[in-house]
Amino acid sequence: MNVAIDACFEPVVSRRESWMDDMGLWYCMLLRGCQTLALPNPYHYYHCFAPFSYDLHFAMAEFVYWRDPKKSGVVFGAGLAILLSLTVFSIISVFAYSSLAALSVTLSFRIYKNILQAVQKTNEGHPFKEYLEVEITPSSERIHQIVDSFLSHFNRTLIKLRSVFLVEDIIDSLKFVVLFWCLTYIGSWFNGLTLIILAYLGLFSLPKVYEMNKTQIDQYLSLASTQINDITSKIRAMIPFPAKKDKDN
Repeated sequence: MNVAIDACFEPVVSRRESWMDDMGLWYCMLLRGCQTLALPNPYHYYHCFAPFSYDLHFAMAEFVYWRDPKKSGVVFGAGLAILLSLTVFSIISVFAYSSLAALSVTLSFRIYKNILQAVQKTNEGHPFKEYLEVEITPSSERIHQIVDSFLSHFNRTLIKLRSVFLVEDIIDSLKFVVLFWCLTYIGSWFNGLTLIILAYLGLFSLPKVYEMNKTQIDQYLSLASTQINDITSKIRAMIPFPAKKDKDN
């Protein structure tokens, strides 16, 4: 089993608890290769046990960690080509041309194999038989799992936003003020599609960089986390407003 996937079944990584918990719902897929839900209580890091989440992120990790460079290269190149095409053409045009290109390849290959079988007088069957037999329709149980997981994420996000905008904890609200203020600058520099392309590039580069430099990155993250916690503690001590009560205690 992939080491990056196994990491999600380990106990809580204490060096990541504080700076993730303060922001609410964060995902560690880029660094862990699996879904680890960061809740206000740091001991709730076991959401990745859901079967569909494990299967999905195990498959994703195989690509983003470049376990098979050829497959990862094909997926990365195809996805990047589609995203870059969207900067020039409409989504309908990109979908139509991509579908035509895919059909041209599969149709040409099917005709080629049929001609080859006729010339060699063999009966190898359908060239895509292996893929046609793959089960791609999710079961009702898996659909329920996906819906339940989505509702869980949605509810927790909704609760967090309510807490932020109604200033349940003034420090949390101030953090989001800084976040939204930074987003105004990011929005003036990049459009949505550019951000998606940058995120896509990061998806196929950051996990591998982290895996190759895990010790150094963890060290710097630990230092940054300590500094942020110290600053946050000092600000909390200076502000006269009471902090929100910990519901987990």
